[in-house]
Amino acid sequence: MTKKDSKLDEELPLGRSPGPSWQDLLETDSRAVPDYLRAESPYLNGLDDIPKSRYLSRDWHELEKERLWSRVWQFACREEHLPHVGSYIVYDIADQSYLVVRVSDTEIKAYPNACLHRGRLLKTYDGRCSEFRCPFHGFTWRLDGELKQIPAEWDFPQAAERNLSLPEVKVGCWAGFVFINPDTDCEPLEEFLGPDIQQHFERWDFDNRYLAAHVSRTIRCNWKIANEAFTEGYHVGATHPQAVTYTGDPQSQIDFWGNTARELSPKGIPNPLLNYTPTEEEMLRDALDVRVGEPLPVSFEQGDTLRGVLSAAGRERFRESFGDRVDEITDAEFLDAWNYMVFPNFHPWGAFNRIVYRFRPNGDDHETCVFEIMYLAPFAGERPPPAEVVHLGPDDPWTDAEALEKLGMVVEQDTFNMERVHQGLKVLRRDGIMLSRYQEALIRWRHDLIEAYIARGPVQL
Repeated sequence: MTKKDSKLDEELPLGRSPGPSWQDLLETDSRAVPDYLRAESPYLNGLDDIPKSRYLSRDWHELEKERLWSRVWQFACREEHLPHVGSYIVYDIADQSYLVVRVSDTEIKAYPNACLHRGRLLKTYDGRCSEFRCPFHGFTWRLDGELKQIPAEWDFPQAAERNLSLPEVKVGCWAGFVFINPDTDCEPLEEFLGPDIQQHFERWDFDNRYLAAHVSRTIRCNWKIANEAFTEGYHVGATHPQAVTYTGDPQSQIDFWGNTARELSPKGIPNPLLNYTPTEEEMLRDALDVRVGEPLPVSFEQGDTLRGVLSAAGRERFRESFGDRVDEITDAEFLDAWNYMVFPNFHPWGAFNRIVYRFRPNGDDHETCVFEIMYLAPFAGERPPPAEVVHLGPDDPWTDAEALEKLGMVVEQDTFNMERVHQGLKVLRRDGIMLSRYQEALIRWRHDLIEAYIARGPVQL
């Protein structure tokens, strides 16, 4: 990745928030901290503004369709969505549609979702089938993509000279997630992800979780605006005032490794912008949304800390599914916000957080998007079936989805900003937006990577 020209950026030291850092809190952890969790890899790549046209321009959206979504690895579904041979899902991105199907117990394939006769979509919903039969004229393909039948084949003499197998797109699996890449010349998924995120997630056993909730909402903004609302903690003081007593978002640690990155936000320390220091009990009550005078749902004694109490509760909550190895897991993994990101639009939170986010254009409309929230929960015994998707319209609040619990209120606060940002960019009398150097560095990281994809030119089909 090319370093941007910015003499000022090169001359400045790395500024960080006052107060304890996430690394400082690791020193107080009740468990041994693995070396790789102590890794730090900041992203400092200039101070240039990000052009607002990247959010508003139809031309830029067309470039993303042609040069980003056509060649990048992207999360399509969980392996549990494909439990049986013949199970398939329809994955849509911008104006493209793909079928992802389990062909055998050990193989998943993906194809563009179009009949090779007249182009009709083969499927418009998820399900299970024994073959792909076009509803228009009946052209039929086997699950492995091989042509099975052409009705009235005698009238298609040219068919014998053509390859009429369904064209394949690349498929890769990691941590129970299924990815596709339409570019047949792409690097393997493992190489795209890099070793760091793969090493981290091995510790948390994401393969053995199930989809406990899945909520999708249409938002009136460009997909990057929605995505970027969850790429920095700088907004917490203004957007989520209820969290400032117990969340040190300005002290978040931000790291990147190629196509993956993370933001680690500590819990149990107050925002340094507060003008007072809350007690441990005050922080705990705010974190659990329990009013003064009401009983706490966890034991809290004199001398206890929020970090100690909630990490202990987390161990017991996960003990049934993870066993006694939870006793070796750090407090930080049970308590802090581990917001991992896989370029360009996928946020599996990591550690023992259940949250997964995905952001996509809403069809071919660059001024609206689809924001999805999923919960990946541990289980004991037989894997429960994945939750059905709850679809919300742009005016339906997240709190209508009861499965999201307290998170519904929090993301409702975030969503309140998104449409206003999209509208405000049209009003802004500047050509671009300004980013902080450290706290908003992951927004710059994503734009730099998008820019690199755009610069590569169109995919050669």
